[in-house]
Amino acid sequence: MRREERQQLIMDLLVEQHAVELDGLAERFAVSKMTIHRDLDDLEQAGLLRKVRGGATIDAGTRFESDFRFRERQGEEAKKRMARAALQLVEPGMTVIVNDGSMAAVLGAVLVERRPLTVITNNAAVMDALKDEAGIALIALGGLYSAKFNGYFGVVTEEALARLRADLAFVSAPALSGTKAFHMDDAVVRSKRAMIASAARSCLLVNHTRFGHSALHVLADLREFECVITDDVPAEEAVETLAKEGVRLKIASKQD
Repeated sequence: MRREERQQLIMDLLVEQHAVELDGLAERFAVSKMTIHRDLDDLEQAGLLRKVRGGATIDAGTRFESDFRFRERQGEEAKKRMARAALQLVEPGMTVIVNDGSMAAVLGAVLVERRPLTVITNNAAVMDALKDEAGIALIALGGLYSAKFNGYFGVVTEEALARLRADLAFVSAPALSGTKAFHMDDAVVRSKRAMIASAARSCLLVNHTRFGHSALHVLADLREFECVITDDVPAEEAVETLAKEGVRLKIASKQD
């Protein structure tokens, strides 16, 4: 078996199981533990997994965000509720920016309910969902494609955004602590910052389980957003902090 094929199978296992063990991989592929070590090193350097003692995981950490294929399988109902709440901010005729991420992909698919719209996105899943929809003027941002995030990033993406202007940007984040939103990846942060700068208004989408967590890079101060949408009530301390700082928190109920 070629190294590239074996590494792809390792990633497929991680998407299904969240974690893998070194011994089990060596036995499964009939290779040495050192060979598996090198495979995991390659995949970690590519930002596709996080090595832990005795194996590897795809679960997020402060310096690592999990693979899009894994994240899109999680919390489907919560994402749908947040998408419905976000849709209430959209009116026909608007120009809307949608960022990368599995939450944003769900939102992108329901934007057809507010057509006609102009939708600007670097999210490949949103592009696929909207490319053939009548009444949607789709501006697909180019750049360097990331399979991990299923989106486009880099200088090309950022320069394109600098030449565009939108009414509303929907930005998601994997971590929120105090009055700051965080992300693990520098290139993703830069694209999200460019989206915020290109929009008259911005809204943050974040799962309630991500409150009270930080990551390597500060993405934004929460006071930059018109509102923060989440799927359920976060910890009381977080609610109090946001209220004190004047950050509008919207809980996406099952009726939204």
